[in-house]
Amino acid sequence: QVQLVESGGGLVQAGGSLRLSCAASGNIFSRNFMGWYRQAPGKQRELVATVPSIGNTNYADSVKGRFTISRDNAKNTMYLQMNSLKPEDTAVYYCNLQQGLGHQYDYWGQGTQVTVSS
Repeated sequence: QVQLVESGGGLVQAGGSLRLSCAASGNIFSRNFMGWYRQAPGKQRELVATVPSIGNTNYADSVKGRFTISRDNAKNTMYLQMNSLKPEDTAVYYCNLQQGLGHQYDYWGQGTQVTVSS
């Protein structure tokens, strides 16, 4: 079992910045795939960015150039630096970890609220 705990959400004005963290604990495989997703009220959960334990990062078009995903494998922690925030970035942000053959093990954090005021 794996536990994911997000932190760093909050209220910020448009144009501001926030940094989210996701601390993972438990039975974490050396090869895994982590990512950030978000869900705005009345909308489906969507991919924000992903970062594998080895490999390249991937971003949704809507956040490219503004958000940066990173991870510290020694600390089993993932980050999302969010700059130039827009009101449309307002959502609950979720941390995700997938591991195992075919990403058969799929874990989610409880989410952290990000609110961007105009």
